Amino acid sequence: MTKGNRWTSAIIPALLIHIPIGTVYCWSVFKQLIADRLHASPASVEWGFSLAIFFLGMSAAFAGPMVEKNIRKSALVSMICFVVGFAGTGVSIALNFLPGVFICYGVIMGVGLGVGYLTPVKNLMLWFADNKGLATGIAVAGFGLAKAIASPVMEFLIGAVGLVAMFYILAAVYAVMMLIGFLLIKRPAGWVYDPATSHVSRRSILGKPVFWGIWIAFYINITCGLALISQEKDILHDVLKAFPQYAGLSPTEFAAAIAGVIGLVLAVDSVFNTAGRVGFSTLSDHLKRRETVYQVIFIMSIAVCVLQMAVNSIDNALLWAVLAMLFLVNAGYGGGFSTLPVLLDQHFGTKTVSTTHGLTLSAWAFAGLSGNQLAAFVVAHAPDQAHRYAALIPVLAGLFTVGLISISLVTYFGGRCEVREA
Repeated sequence: MTKGNRWTSAIIPALLIHIPIGTVYCWSVFKQLIADRLHASPASVEWGFSLAIFFLGMSAAFAGPMVEKNIRKSALVSMICFVVGFAGTGVSIALNFLPGVFICYGVIMGVGLGVGYLTPVKNLMLWFADNKGLATGIAVAGFGLAKAIASPVMEFLIGAVGLVAMFYILAAVYAVMMLIGFLLIKRPAGWVYDPATSHVSRRSILGKPVFWGIWIAFYINITCGLALISQEKDILHDVLKAFPQYAGLSPTEFAAAIAGVIGLVLAVDSVFNTAGRVGFSTLSDHLKRRETVYQVIFIMSIAVCVLQMAVNSIDNALLWAVLAMLFLVNAGYGGGFSTLPVLLDQHFGTKTVSTTHGLTLSAWAFAGLSGNQLAAFVVAHAPDQAHRYAALIPVLAGLFTVGLISISLVTYFGGRCEVREA
């Protein structure tokens, strides 16, 4: 197989699929606009995003065998569900029908997200057998970069043509991108689907302690990442409010003054998230045991949380320490996604990776429902509301420690697992 074939048959179609579906993380760009137009509370509208992440994880859990058997079919299913769901969201908004947003953005598009996320992964590992981590990292980086690419485009289109038309225009653009991805993607020459070795019993996989060690670690990494990400604007707001140059400003003036700073921080967050996806997965290619990467991620995350508690960075307005926490947790959050497929490959084998990857992505579904809610609960019930965001950090440190223990047990139980054929 030539280098050119690797790019046109694996990398490029993976990016053409992952960049469109990664725009699910652009939800914050238009969620308030949807709430205003439909005269609904932001909390009720938020279920559109929660449902999308839930159906992403659950559809991936069940789509594994289809991806193993027919990658072209899964690419087509992903394109149809994602585009129909995205465009249908625009139609639902135009009709002032909030349940339609939940059905289209949450359920239909969510299924497209899950199938599309899973589709290119094994293909990349087959084409790049010597650098599986790097290959999957590049593709999953497309999912992480999508927010940085699409957010300004969405904001421009909303200002130029309106909210509903934005959905229609981007649905057409994404349809073209994903159609090209569908036409290009293919397995390496000589690869033949063998149902005898590729079909495995999900019950057999779920019966392995190693699987649950990985599942719990993955779930905790996402839950903690989402919990912190969901509060980072408010944390930055409190930290910057203590700066002398902002003292005496009215709330409106203060919001205008810090908008650029927060926008810059969120952009750098995206860069660290993407760098983590490529960097940590590439690092895994050079380690004997790929779960070591997860150990590094958890130790790094625990360290920055302990740093916050030691110097009381949020209450003392130590911006450098707060930024270190946000950037490094974001990098670990991204790295956990990109390292997962090659970690599962190490323990369960390449032949079954689509099935095992899909099952593990169910953790993403539950983390999507629990991450934001965990942070909101801790902040709302902090004994001292003047220090409510600082109260979140020890909770995250404790959860990251549980994740470190879980992934360390994977090393203990180690070795390649043998899964029973279906």
